Amino acid sequence: MSQPIEPAQIFLPAASIEYADQSVVSKTIVKKPTGNITLFAFDQGEGLAEHSSPHEALLQLLDGKAEITIGGNPYMLETGQCIILPADIPHALKAVERFKMMLVMIKNNPQ
Repeated sequence: MSQPIEPAQIFLPAASIEYADQSVVSKTIVKKPTGNITLFAFDQGEGLAEHSSPHEALLQLLDGKAEITIGGNPYMLETGQCIILPADIPHALKAVERFKMMLVMIKNNPQ
């Protein structure tokens, strides 16, 4: 099991989460009422079915290659690239090859 990421410590996001065969792994590194930062590792062929969120999010690919579909339009992302997932627009993710990402979600109306 991976260790939590402590505040005021230098870390490498891609090295902070491991791949698992035929799985999607997630690790929340910040969880606040105003938003979350989560790391994900997707094995090749894995993904997330189309869904939407009431919150905007920044997706940054840390490793690998992914197809991100937003509002029916596919986008191919490679290591280092980012895309913004708009609020209330359906999106889906598919691992073209194994990939890791960091998702920064900003809540519109913190509860």
